[in-house]
This record gives sequence, C-alpha cells and structure tokens, in this order.
Amino acid sequence: MKLCLLGHDFKYAVEQIFLIFFPGKKPQYEEMPPGRGDFAVVSLEESDGEYAAKAEISFGGTVATASEVFRPSAPDRLTLRRELQKYLKLAFYNAAVRATGRSAPWGAVTNIRPVKIPTGLIESGVSVEDAERILREEYFVTPEKASLAVETALKTISVKNSLGKRDISLYVGIPFCPTRCSYCSFVSNSVEKSFKLIRPYLDALYLEIEAAAALIRETGLNIISVYIGGGTPTTLTAEQLNALLGKISSSFGLGTLREFTVEAGRADTVDEEKLRAIKSGGADRISINPQTMNDGVLRAIGRRHTARDVEAAFSAARRVGFRVINSDLIAGLPTDTPASFRDSLSAMINLSPENITVHTLAVKRGSRLNEGGFLPSESDVREMLEASAETLRRSGYSPYYLYRQKFTAGNFENLGWCRDGAESVYNVCIMEELQTIVSLGAGGVTKLVAPECGRIERIFNAKYPYEYMERIKEEIKKKEFLKEFLEKYS
Repeated sequence: MKLCLLGHDFKYAVEQIFLIFFPGKKPQYEEMPPGRGDFAVVSLEESDGEYAAKAEISFGGTVATASEVFRPSAPDRLTLRRELQKYLKLAFYNAAVRATGRSAPWGAVTNIRPVKIPTGLIESGVSVEDAERILREEYFVTPEKASLAVETALKTISVKNSLGKRDISLYVGIPFCPTRCSYCSFVSNSVEKSFKLIRPYLDALYLEIEAAAALIRETGLNIISVYIGGGTPTTLTAEQLNALLGKISSSFGLGTLREFTVEAGRADTVDEEKLRAIKSGGADRISINPQTMNDGVLRAIGRRHTARDVEAAFSAARRVGFRVINSDLIAGLPTDTPASFRDSLSAMINLSPENITVHTLAVKRGSRLNEGGFLPSESDVREMLEASAETLRRSGYSPYYLYRQKFTAGNFENLGWCRDGAESVYNVCIMEELQTIVSLGAGGVTKLVAPECGRIERIFNAKYPYEYMERIKEEIKKKEFLKEFLEKYS
C-alpha cells in the first residue's frame, strides 16, 4: 500500500497505526500523494502556533478523511514531538476506521505500555472515572479495555508507592533451551547444538556477577527482586543451578529481597532435584510455563513434554515448598481452538498456580511460525481472551500487569493475573519502568530509570553467548555507566 507523509517525518508513529489496519502489507513510501489505487496520505501543517494533523485513505474503492487540530500543551520540544505524534496517529486511526469499517480494541493507543496513560492521569489528580473516560473518548479504546487499563494502573501505583529510592531489581539470563519453540524469537540456543557453551558461559557470567555486585555495593543500591530467566534456566543441571544461585546469594547479599523467581518454564527440564537446588538457593517463586495443556498443540509448537509432564512438575514444586508458582498460556497458538484453549485454561486453574499470565501470540520475524502453518483467526483469539478473563475472575484471580507486543493477533494484549498477595513486583516494575533493573548475561538489557525526572537509559549486553564470553571484560566495563547515571539523576 502506498503511503505519503507530508510536513513531518514521524514514520514510526504512522506505521504503528498502519500495522493495525493493514497487517501483512508493507508501506511503499511516496514523495507525492499517489491519487489513485490503495494509498494513505498523512500530513501535518502549522499556522500561528496551531497544528492540523490530517489523514486521507483510499482503500478498496472507499476514500475517507479525518483531521485533528490542536495547540501544544507545553513549549518544550519533547512535549511537542509527543503531541504531534499523538494527533497524527489519531487522525490516521479515524480515517482508517472509516475506510476499512474496522476498529481496534486499544483504539489509537499503540505503545506497548498502555497502562502508562491512565497511571499518569491518576497520579496527576484525574479521577479513576475520568481516566477511563479519556481512554474511551480521546483514544477510542473500547470500554472493556479502558476499564482493564485503569484497574491495572491502580495496581501499578500501589507497587510504585511501595518502592524505595535506592531499590532496584536484578535479572540474570540463561540463554539455553532444550529445543526452540516455533513461536520463539528470543536469542536462545538449543542445548542439542550448544551444550559445550554452558560451562564457559557460566564462568563468564560469574565474572559479571562479581563485578555487578561490587558496583551495587559501592552505589548503595538495594536489590528487592531477583529474576533468573532465559531461555530456560532449568536447562542447567541441579549442580549448575545450585552453584549459580549460591553465587548470586554470596555476591550480592540479599537481605533487602522481597522476591526471588526462577523460570522453570519447560516441564521437560524440571525434576525434583533441580527444584530443591532452586529452593535451597533462596528462590521462593518459580514459573512453570506450558503455554497450552493440549498435547496436540504442544507438538505443533515444538514442545517435547506433555500436559501430564506439566502436572508432574507442579506436584514436585509443591512438594519442595514453593509458595508462588506462575504459569503462562498463549492464545493463538498453531492448531489451537477456542474450545481447546478453554480446556487448557481449566486444566491450568485446577493446578492452582498463584499467577497465570495469558499472552497473545505475536508472530515475530525471527520465529519459525513465519514459515507457515495454521493459526487461529482474530475472532478466535478474541474469544480465547474473553473466556480467560471471565474464567479467571470467577476463579479468584485479578489482573495486575499488562503489556502489548508488535505483530499480535488482533492487536490484543498480554495480561498477568494473580491471586491476592501474589503479585510479582518484578513483572510490574519491568513492564511499567518503575525502577532500575540491572541485567546480566547474554542478551541482557540493563534499564536505568530515574523516576523523579522520567529519564531512562539502557546498557546492552552482547546478544549471543559466544560473543558475550569473548567480550566479557567489555560487558563488565559497560556497567560503570550506572555510577554516572546515579550521580547525574539521583
């Protein structure tokens, strides 16, 4: 589809709306309005301090237009750019609704953290009712999603108010899996191909742990949550897990800790010996993530375990004594149906995890799902998500964190549910960018957050294990920026 931008260069903002209405189509940029065929023209004009964002779309023989006229709310450049993008997206969204006859559950809200909008409104003094109304009337979010966003914002604010100024979280990445799932685009290595990398990778990781611990002690920061993720950390042996958790505990000193989570995501990597190593190492939470409890769907996504294996992993985790277990389900997996998804949801609830996260499948460029295969329709995915919300609320769960990804079916969301008192502080903090999270290991992204001024900086580790190992001295050196950031913004 032809796309012409006039008077501005906000290509990314426009493409975010474009993807909602024209999935699978690639914009072909034109310097001048095409005038025929399927096309979109998004323009920006300014006169005496007033701006006009306009959109014209021709699609399937229908031509539709929309415009937004506004004056900036503040004179600074950053606020101006944000508002220009906002109103360009609103104009394009409304024109696209008229041209296609479709709408989107999240309206013109395209950011991956939609809860930030009601959170900011409520913290500025706007009532809960008005925050919900603004989402509906100004951003065209459906009433159901607006209510969900506000409910989740209140959980975010509660967690935010519980944080101290020097509180941070720690993430440790283990980028290895027994096999690679078909939907996965993360940087992870199958142990079938890279088993020999695990030992030297851990040696390099221990060096980064030691350096990071010294830096955190020097800067007087308090670690309140630790999260070991991947990949699949339980790809490691019980001995390796015991050594890793022991290294973390002895290096950092975790007297200020509120929670310690280890992903035991794949049931085919979990046994009681490993779970006891994790528990004795100080972790009080684990994630056992089947993604589905349907054996046929498990085969379709490349999992080697069965639903019965998941049940066995849960039983072992309860015997070992974990107080909080999280489980993930994905709506929209290959060969899944609304009926089989409901069965998975019921099976999951019967296992009684304290947290259940319901993801919407996002077909990323790096995943094998791009090679083809049957995927449920947008209407099927909507039915799955609606069923999950109804069933989980009825079973005593409430939503507590929410985020979105590109390329999700139907432009839907990922939503974390929990029972009272089982919220994951780490999940809320990372999704809503409430505090600094220091990330160690290959592919780790340290996010430095200064809540008072809203400043965010990132430190990227090398993506792949072999690069990370080769550059470990450089990775350690990068973290020195943490001191500079704290001196400047705290």
